[in-house]
Amino acid sequence: MHLACFATLLTGVSLKAIILCVSMYAIRMFFLTAGYHRYFSHRTFNTSRFFQFILALMGCTAVQKGPLWWASHHRRHHKFTDQEGDAHSPRIDGFWWSHIGWVLSTEYESTDWEAMKDFARFPELRWLNSWHIVPGVAVAVLCYFIGGWQGLIWGFFISTVVLYHATFSVNSLAHMWGKRRYPTADDSRNNWFIALFTGGEGWHNNHHHYMASVKQGFFWWEVDFSYYALRVMSWLRLVRDLRMPPRRLILVQR
Repeated sequence: MHLACFATLLTGVSLKAIILCVSMYAIRMFFLTAGYHRYFSHRTFNTSRFFQFILALMGCTAVQKGPLWWASHHRRHHKFTDQEGDAHSPRIDGFWWSHIGWVLSTEYESTDWEAMKDFARFPELRWLNSWHIVPGVAVAVLCYFIGGWQGLIWGFFISTVVLYHATFSVNSLAHMWGKRRYPTADDSRNNWFIALFTGGEGWHNNHHHYMASVKQGFFWWEVDFSYYALRVMSWLRLVRDLRMPPRRLILVQR
Protein backbone atom coordinates (compact mmCIF):
# COMPACT_ATOMS: atom_id res chain seq x y z
CA MET A 1 0.00 0.00 0.00
CA HIS A 2 2.76 2.45 0.96
CA LEU A 3 4.91 1.59 -2.05
CA ALA A 4 2.01 2.26 -4.42
CA CYS A 5 2.07 5.90 -3.34
CA PHE A 6 5.37 6.35 -5.18
CA ALA A 7 3.43 5.89 -8.42
CA THR A 8 2.59 9.60 -8.11
CA LEU A 9 6.00 10.13 -9.73
CA LEU A 10 4.45 8.65 -12.87
CA THR A 11 0.84 9.84 -12.62
CA GLY A 12 1.49 13.36 -11.34
CA VAL A 13 -1.18 15.34 -9.51
CA SER A 14 -4.18 17.48 -10.40
CA LEU A 15 -6.88 19.41 -8.58
CA LYS A 16 -9.33 16.61 -9.37
CA ALA A 17 -6.99 14.06 -7.81
CA ILE A 18 -6.54 16.12 -4.64
CA ILE A 19 -10.30 16.63 -4.27
CA LEU A 20 -10.85 12.89 -4.72
CA CYS A 21 -8.14 12.10 -2.17
CA VAL A 22 -9.53 14.47 0.47
CA SER A 23 -13.11 13.32 -0.14
CA MET A 24 -12.25 9.63 0.17
CA TYR A 25 -10.25 10.36 3.31
CA ALA A 26 -13.04 12.34 5.00
CA ILE A 27 -15.84 9.91 4.12
CA ARG A 28 -13.94 6.83 5.24
CA MET A 29 -12.60 8.50 8.38
CA PHE A 30 -16.17 9.26 9.42
CA PHE A 31 -17.29 5.65 9.02
CA LEU A 32 -14.25 4.46 10.97
CA THR A 33 -14.83 6.83 13.85
CA ALA A 34 -18.62 6.76 13.93
CA GLY A 35 -19.07 3.14 12.85
CA TYR A 36 -16.13 0.99 13.86
CA HIS A 37 -15.30 2.99 16.97
CA ARG A 38 -18.27 4.77 18.46
CA TYR A 39 -20.89 2.22 17.40
CA PHE A 40 -19.37 -1.26 17.11
CA SER A 41 -16.74 -0.80 19.83
CA HIS A 42 -18.68 1.27 22.36
CA ARG A 43 -22.36 1.30 21.34
CA THR A 44 -22.67 5.02 22.03
CA PHE A 45 -25.84 5.26 19.94
CA ASN A 46 -28.47 3.01 18.40
CA THR A 47 -29.57 2.54 14.83
CA SER A 48 -31.54 0.20 12.58
CA ARG A 49 -30.18 -3.14 11.44
CA PHE A 50 -29.99 -1.78 7.90
CA PHE A 51 -27.95 1.30 8.79
CA GLN A 52 -25.82 -0.83 11.11
CA PHE A 53 -24.83 -2.81 8.01
CA ILE A 54 -24.12 0.42 6.10
CA LEU A 55 -21.81 1.57 8.92
CA ALA A 56 -19.96 -1.74 8.75
CA LEU A 57 -19.82 -1.81 4.95
CA MET A 58 -18.51 1.73 4.63
CA GLY A 59 -16.04 1.18 7.47
CA CYS A 60 -14.56 -1.71 5.50
CA THR A 61 -13.67 0.68 2.68
CA ALA A 62 -10.92 2.10 4.92
CA VAL A 63 -9.13 -1.27 4.60
CA GLN A 64 -8.58 -1.73 8.33
CA LYS A 65 -10.04 -5.25 8.38
CA GLY A 66 -13.56 -6.15 9.46
CA PRO A 67 -15.79 -4.27 11.91
CA LEU A 68 -15.93 -7.10 14.45
CA TRP A 69 -12.17 -7.66 14.28
CA TRP A 70 -11.54 -3.94 14.76
CA ALA A 71 -14.03 -3.57 17.60
CA SER A 72 -12.94 -6.73 19.42
CA HIS A 73 -9.35 -5.55 19.66
CA HIS A 74 -10.45 -2.07 20.63
CA ARG A 75 -12.57 -3.45 23.46
CA ARG A 76 -9.55 -5.41 24.63
CA HIS A 77 -7.53 -2.18 24.50
CA HIS A 78 -9.96 -0.55 26.92
CA LYS A 79 -9.97 -3.61 29.18
CA PHE A 80 -6.17 -3.61 29.51
CA THR A 81 -5.24 -0.04 28.58
CA ASP A 82 -1.47 0.49 28.86
CA GLN A 83 -1.10 -2.81 30.72
CA GLU A 84 -0.04 -6.30 29.71
CA GLY A 85 -2.73 -7.53 27.35
CA ASP A 86 -3.14 -4.22 25.52
CA ALA A 87 -2.31 -4.86 21.86
CA HIS A 88 -1.03 -1.35 21.20
CA SER A 89 0.43 0.41 24.23
CA PRO A 90 3.43 2.74 23.78
CA ARG A 91 4.13 2.31 27.49
CA ILE A 92 4.49 -1.46 27.15
CA ASP A 93 5.79 -2.01 23.62
CA GLY A 94 7.04 1.35 22.37
CA PHE A 95 5.92 3.72 19.64
CA TRP A 96 6.38 1.67 16.46
CA TRP A 97 4.63 -1.43 17.76
CA SER A 98 1.68 0.56 19.11
CA HIS A 99 1.47 2.59 15.90
CA ILE A 100 1.62 -0.12 13.23
CA GLY A 101 3.59 -3.18 14.37
CA TRP A 102 0.68 -4.87 16.12
CA VAL A 103 -1.49 -4.62 12.98
CA LEU A 104 1.17 -6.41 10.92
CA SER A 105 1.70 -9.11 13.54
CA THR A 106 0.10 -12.55 13.08
CA GLU A 107 -0.60 -12.53 16.82
CA TYR A 108 -3.69 -10.37 16.33
CA GLU A 109 -5.06 -11.74 13.05
CA SER A 110 -8.16 -13.34 14.51
CA THR A 111 -11.37 -11.77 15.82
CA ASP A 112 -12.10 -12.16 19.54
CA TRP A 113 -15.63 -13.52 19.16
CA GLU A 114 -16.09 -13.78 22.91
CA ALA A 115 -15.79 -9.99 23.13
CA MET A 116 -18.27 -9.44 20.29
CA LYS A 117 -21.26 -11.58 21.27
CA ASP A 118 -23.60 -8.61 20.91
CA PHE A 119 -22.85 -8.14 17.20
CA ALA A 120 -21.71 -11.65 16.25
CA ARG A 121 -25.36 -12.76 16.20
CA PHE A 122 -25.87 -10.87 12.93
CA PRO A 123 -24.89 -13.14 10.01
CA GLU A 124 -24.43 -10.21 7.62
CA LEU A 125 -21.82 -8.70 9.97
CA ARG A 126 -19.98 -12.01 10.30
CA TRP A 127 -19.97 -12.32 6.50
CA LEU A 128 -18.65 -8.78 6.08
CA ASN A 129 -16.04 -9.40 8.75
CA SER A 130 -14.73 -12.32 6.66
CA TRP A 131 -14.95 -10.52 3.31
CA HIS A 132 -13.86 -7.10 4.52
CA ILE A 133 -11.49 -6.64 1.58
CA VAL A 134 -14.33 -6.52 -0.98
CA PRO A 135 -15.60 -2.97 -0.17
CA GLY A 136 -12.02 -1.68 -0.28
CA VAL A 137 -11.45 -3.17 -3.72
CA ALA A 138 -14.75 -1.63 -4.87
CA VAL A 139 -13.54 1.82 -3.76
CA ALA A 140 -10.26 1.31 -5.62
CA VAL A 141 -12.17 0.44 -8.80
CA LEU A 142 -14.45 3.46 -8.32
CA CYS A 143 -11.44 5.77 -7.98
CA TYR A 144 -9.98 4.34 -11.18
CA PHE A 145 -13.21 4.98 -13.07
CA ILE A 146 -13.38 8.54 -11.73
CA GLY A 147 -9.81 9.55 -12.44
CA GLY A 148 -7.90 6.76 -14.16
CA TRP A 149 -4.52 5.76 -12.74
CA GLN A 150 -4.10 9.16 -11.13
CA GLY A 151 -7.49 8.80 -9.45
CA LEU A 152 -6.58 5.31 -8.22
CA ILE A 153 -3.27 6.41 -6.72
CA TRP A 154 -4.55 9.59 -5.06
CA GLY A 155 -8.14 8.62 -4.32
CA PHE A 156 -7.41 5.16 -2.98
CA PHE A 157 -3.77 4.46 -2.16
CA ILE A 158 -2.63 7.82 -0.80
CA SER A 159 -5.86 8.54 1.07
CA THR A 160 -5.78 5.02 2.57
CA VAL A 161 -2.19 5.38 3.78
CA VAL A 162 -3.00 8.75 5.35
CA LEU A 163 -6.06 7.13 6.94
CA TYR A 164 -3.84 4.41 8.38
CA HIS A 165 -1.45 6.78 10.06
CA ALA A 166 -4.11 9.20 11.28
CA THR A 167 -6.03 6.33 12.88
CA PHE A 168 -2.93 4.64 14.27
CA SER A 169 -1.78 7.95 15.76
CA VAL A 170 -4.67 7.73 18.20
CA ASN A 171 -3.26 4.42 19.45
CA SER A 172 0.31 5.69 19.66
CA LEU A 173 0.74 9.47 19.79
CA ALA A 174 -2.46 10.12 21.76
CA HIS A 175 -0.97 7.98 24.52
CA MET A 176 2.29 9.94 24.45
CA TRP A 177 1.75 13.63 23.69
CA GLY A 178 -0.98 16.01 24.78
CA LYS A 179 -2.79 17.20 27.86
CA ARG A 180 -4.38 15.09 30.58
CA ARG A 181 -7.56 16.71 31.87
CA TYR A 182 -8.65 13.59 33.77
CA PRO A 183 -6.51 11.34 36.01
CA THR A 184 -7.21 8.07 34.19
CA ALA A 185 -5.17 4.98 35.03
CA ASP A 186 -3.64 5.00 31.53
CA ASP A 187 -1.49 7.40 29.50
CA SER A 188 -4.29 8.80 27.31
CA ARG A 189 -3.90 12.41 26.18
CA ASN A 190 -6.04 15.10 24.59
CA ASN A 191 -4.29 16.14 21.38
CA TRP A 192 -6.08 18.86 19.37
CA PHE A 193 -3.95 18.29 16.27
CA ILE A 194 -4.88 14.61 16.05
CA ALA A 195 -8.51 15.51 16.77
CA LEU A 196 -8.65 17.79 13.73
CA PHE A 197 -7.56 15.02 11.36
CA THR A 198 -9.54 12.17 12.91
CA GLY A 199 -13.00 13.65 13.31
CA GLY A 200 -12.55 14.24 17.05
CA GLU A 201 -10.74 11.05 18.07
CA GLY A 202 -7.80 13.04 19.39
CA TRP A 203 -9.72 14.00 22.54
CA HIS A 204 -8.45 10.70 23.82
CA ASN A 205 -8.16 11.45 27.52
CA ASN A 206 -11.81 12.51 27.44
CA HIS A 207 -12.66 9.23 25.74
CA HIS A 208 -10.83 7.07 28.27
CA HIS A 209 -12.44 9.04 31.08
CA TYR A 210 -15.93 8.18 29.78
CA MET A 211 -15.91 5.82 26.79
CA ALA A 212 -19.71 5.50 26.62
CA SER A 213 -20.08 9.03 25.22
CA VAL A 214 -20.99 9.54 21.56
CA LYS A 215 -19.03 12.78 21.58
CA GLN A 216 -15.37 12.91 22.49
CA GLY A 217 -15.00 16.67 22.47
CA PHE A 218 -16.62 17.32 25.84
CA PHE A 219 -16.49 21.12 25.58
CA TRP A 220 -17.71 23.42 22.80
CA TRP A 221 -14.18 24.38 21.76
CA GLU A 222 -13.12 20.75 21.31
CA VAL A 223 -13.84 20.11 17.63
CA ASP A 224 -15.55 16.76 17.02
CA PHE A 225 -16.66 16.46 13.39
CA SER A 226 -17.88 12.87 13.74
CA TYR A 227 -20.21 13.86 16.56
CA TYR A 228 -21.56 16.79 14.54
CA ALA A 229 -22.34 14.43 11.65
CA LEU A 230 -24.01 11.91 13.95
CA ARG A 231 -26.09 14.72 15.41
CA VAL A 232 -27.34 15.62 11.94
CA MET A 233 -28.04 11.94 11.26
CA SER A 234 -30.13 11.78 14.43
CA TRP A 235 -32.29 14.62 13.08
CA LEU A 236 -32.73 12.56 9.92
CA ARG A 237 -33.63 9.52 12.09
CA LEU A 238 -30.76 7.44 10.76
CA VAL A 239 -29.38 7.06 14.30
CA ARG A 240 -30.96 7.54 17.71
CA ASP A 241 -30.31 7.46 21.46
CA LEU A 242 -27.01 9.34 21.30
CA ARG A 243 -25.37 8.86 24.69
CA MET A 244 -23.93 11.99 26.24
CA PRO A 245 -21.39 12.28 29.07
CA PRO A 246 -22.93 13.16 32.46
CA ARG A 247 -22.12 16.73 33.43
CA ARG A 248 -20.80 15.63 36.82
CA LEU A 249 -18.17 13.45 35.10
CA ILE A 250 -17.12 16.19 32.68
CA LEU A 251 -16.46 18.61 35.53
CA VAL A 252 -14.34 16.14 37.52
CA GLN A 253 -10.83 17.22 36.51
CA ARG A 254 -7.32 16.89 37.85
